[in-house]
Amino acid sequence: MQDYQHHWKDGTPVHLPLGKIVCVGRNYAEHARELNNPIPDEPLLFIKPSTSAVYMTRPLEVPRDRGDVHFETELAVLIGRPLSNASDSEAEAAILGYGLALDLTLRDVQSQLKAKGQPWERAKAFDGACPLSPFIPADRFTGTDIRFTLDIDGDRQQTGDTGDMLNPIIPLIAHMSSQFSLLPGDVILTGTPKGVGPLISGQTLSLELEDLLFVETKVA
Repeated sequence: MQDYQHHWKDGTPVHLPLGKIVCVGRNYAEHARELNNPIPDEPLLFIKPSTSAVYMTRPLEVPRDRGDVHFETELAVLIGRPLSNASDSEAEAAILGYGLALDLTLRDVQSQLKAKGQPWERAKAFDGACPLSPFIPADRFTGTDIRFTLDIDGDRQQTGDTGDMLNPIIPLIAHMSSQFSLLPGDVILTGTPKGVGPLISGQTLSLELEDLLFVETKVA
């Protein structure tokens, strides 16, 4: 039974419904290269359903019968206002908070789909495919670049910096809103830096967003 609800870091619920999760692929050039993927000319968009969202703080339950499940650590953006064909200023004003997400991917399945020229949803949209952290209010972020990290069993695995994005956050959200409406409670995943890899049972994942949020979870 789906029981996910957006929360702030202090545990207070965010009184918005869980909407769709809109993702962008290959938004960091080094990640595209590590998977031997071409860099797209425009944002490569796909959607995870609300049923993919789970609490990151709970043990990660992943499919065991569909090949490797890869982690992709991403900055998550919580949308607080409706957006349609938004300007950059409207997109920026609609950002309610920032958090962290794991875009879990059935990598073997995705490779098979890509080889056939088919959509990725079978690899990206399964139940539990989007663990989400609590959110931090957007006004707590004062710098121009936002940084985040992932450690696995104490070793640094991924380091992200929004300054390295091919499509920066504000124009990216505005572009998304020109393709389909964004609603309060929707979440934007902004792409993963290099360093992705398979999840292994028993691993401990430690994720940090600036000095504002620290989340630890385990692979069941």
